Amino acid sequence: MRALAKFEQRFATESACRAYLAQLRWPTGFCCPQCTTSGSWTTTRCLLMCRRCGYQASVTAGTIFHRTRLPLQDWFRAMWWMTDQKQRLSALGLQRLLGIGSYRTAWSWLQKLRRALILPDWDRLRSHVEVDEIQMGRIEAEGSRRSLESKALVAIATQIDGKGVGRIRLRRISSASPSQLIAFVKHVVEPGSIVITDGWKAYAGLKQEGFKHRPRLINTSGKTAPALLPRVHRVASLFKRWLVSTHQGALSRQQLDCYLNEFTVRFNRRTSRDRWQLFYKLVAQAVVIEPAPYSRLVASTS
Repeated sequence: MRALAKFEQRFATESACRAYLAQLRWPTGFCCPQCTTSGSWTTTRCLLMCRRCGYQASVTAGTIFHRTRLPLQDWFRAMWWMTDQKQRLSALGLQRLLGIGSYRTAWSWLQKLRRALILPDWDRLRSHVEVDEIQMGRIEAEGSRRSLESKALVAIATQIDGKGVGRIRLRRISSASPSQLIAFVKHVVEPGSIVITDGWKAYAGLKQEGFKHRPRLINTSGKTAPALLPRVHRVASLFKRWLVSTHQGALSRQQLDCYLNEFTVRFNRRTSRDRWQLFYKLVAQAVVIEPAPYSRLVASTS
């Protein structure tokens, strides 16, 4: 509660939110995109006007806040609650939390913020990494409808941290083919790392790609897949439970991509106690990714 009170005090006005965004967009001060001159003054419409050529720029233009009709304070509160590791935020929950009149607005905000959660410079996993693929079938919860329209394959990589799980990566794949699985490993695992998989032949080419492959064979060991690759299956179980407890309605395979990214970010930051740092990273991402209108969000999840 102390952190929340500090947050509300820090962003108590629209001008405070705008100033924060401006600092993130132009750390060394506003630079006119027209004449590249530094220096500006603020108009009565809260636009930054170049002192030299008179070009007017909005601090929200070209960001996920582009042409928003609701206060930036509400956006900031939404981002603050998105960084809460214990609060599992759904569109309905966000609508109630902020008092937004439209469910469609709350849903589109969450979709945009989930896009902002994806960090382009994610470090690859290293050392010892478990890799496996799981099938996501029908997901149901009592009293509501939560399902995938059809089964989907999800590749999971977990970095081994003693007896526990370190960082993770998840991605939907179209098939359990060598091209799909090896491409996934190359994208998320550092070359030279030890990659532990089951005996599926699609992983056989990992050695040729510069990895130290350590397959664990179910038939010869007499153990089940969860026993041979415990961290991958633990993460898969946690993800399915999180998905059921958080999100409502029918899930398309496209929506699954967003949820895989959100779960990955939340899981990898589960031990972080600096909520302000998480909030800062989310806002910093929000001002550099391109805006996505509602029509595009719907198209990508249909």
